[in-house]
Amino acid sequence: MHKRSLKRLRPFLVLVLAGLSTACSHDRYLFLERAELDQLNQQLHQQQSRLDTLTAVNQQQFDSLSQAQHFQRQELRNALQEQSRKLDKLEPARNRILQTTAIQSPPDISGRYQGKLVVGEVEKLHLAVPGLTLEARIDSGATTSSIHASNIQRFERDGENWVRFELKDPQSGDNVTVERELSRNAKIIQANTEDAERRPVVELPFIIGDHRQSAEFTLSDRSHLTYPVLIGRNILRDVMLIDVGREYVTTLPDTLTRPEATGEKP
Repeated sequence: MHKRSLKRLRPFLVLVLAGLSTACSHDRYLFLERAELDQLNQQLHQQQSRLDTLTAVNQQQFDSLSQAQHFQRQELRNALQEQSRKLDKLEPARNRILQTTAIQSPPDISGRYQGKLVVGEVEKLHLAVPGLTLEARIDSGATTSSIHASNIQRFERDGENWVRFELKDPQSGDNVTVERELSRNAKIIQANTEDAERRPVVELPFIIGDHRQSAEFTLSDRSHLTYPVLIGRNILRDVMLIDVGREYVTTLPDTLTRPEATGEKP
């Protein structure tokens, strides 16, 4: 009887044991899956942390590089501005040097340098009208040229303003009368007075070396000065260069003795 009961229960026991065995395997599988998932999550978190750290470091390096480039551009801009200011200050000095300092390179045979007449501090000047040769001081500091004249008289001719004046012939000592149309009046203020003096300005044809030109001269009293003629920038500009320290660099043609020799009319 007992053996028969065991036989009937055996299939049931087998089923129970199989179910228990299956349940244990499933729980063990679930346990292993959660452990791997937690490990993967932990690794993912660590990688995310490293990525955030690298991102922060890269951003810091980028900011530092951008700031350094900004400073470099600013320094370069400041340096360029400083160079520009220095060049602006040097430009007038360079122009004065080209016009008033000694010529470093020797002039050509004709007494010219780069197409400009080379003159000394004092030169012989020939006035085509009235045919006088006078000594002239070359001064780049003077704005306009001037000539010593006496007995200056203003008058009208054919409705135009003219000036009659006298120039002294250095060879004979005689005064030579010259009449020229008035170009304009120059306002001159002396250092010892506040009143302005109106001096007549006339245009005179002249020759220095092989250079011929007509230019404005202010008629003034230069009897207290060494040279009767002053050559200023209105003549020097773009035409002549001064060889400082030298005198009588140019030579006048031998034929220039009277107005007829130059074709000029009194």
